[in-house]
Amino acid sequence: MNITFNANDALLIVDLQYDFLPDGALHVPEGNTVIPIINTLIDAANKGHAPIIASRDWHPTNHCSFHEQGGRWPSHCVQNTPGAQFHSDVDFPDNTIIINKAFKADHEAYSAFSGETADGQTLTALLKKLDIKRLIIGGLALDYCVKASCLDAIKAGFETIVVLDATKAINQEDGKEALKILTSFGVQSRPFVA
Repeated sequence: MNITFNANDALLIVDLQYDFLPDGALHVPEGNTVIPIINTLIDAANKGHAPIIASRDWHPTNHCSFHEQGGRWPSHCVQNTPGAQFHSDVDFPDNTIIINKAFKADHEAYSAFSGETADGQTLTALLKKLDIKRLIIGGLALDYCVKASCLDAIKAGFETIVVLDATKAINQEDGKEALKILTSFGVQSRPFVA
């Protein structure tokens, strides 16, 4: 099904950062294959005058999720390091809204809805201010940050679509389970047809 955007839609791109892509510290298998689809979605969102929002992990060096602090993950997406940068092949427009998450050392945050803009605005507040009704989501990883962001979008009252071609899971089985959970909470999942 073709996805078209209008001014009451927003495109949320989750964590397309170098550390989640091939050769990154916490790479998602085939994560780079979502980039062409994401770029097509960005183009469609621009044509429909829909805002484009990009979340990113923005960890301090001593973040609680890191192995060194007793957490489950290798150090990744540390603020102002190459691994934390958005991949240069993603065609983010200049007016892309950036949401930083997991930037406090003692606070884990998978969902984009637990982050905020540079001026401290939450994603929920931002979307309500922009009169957004529907959120279209892609990015990495399906079984963690994409899943958490979709569930929080539904809880916040937004119609929510995850674009299947625009996301990949760290673990294939966990990805399938994530889609079952998302569907049970009312998240729609659709392939993208250009």
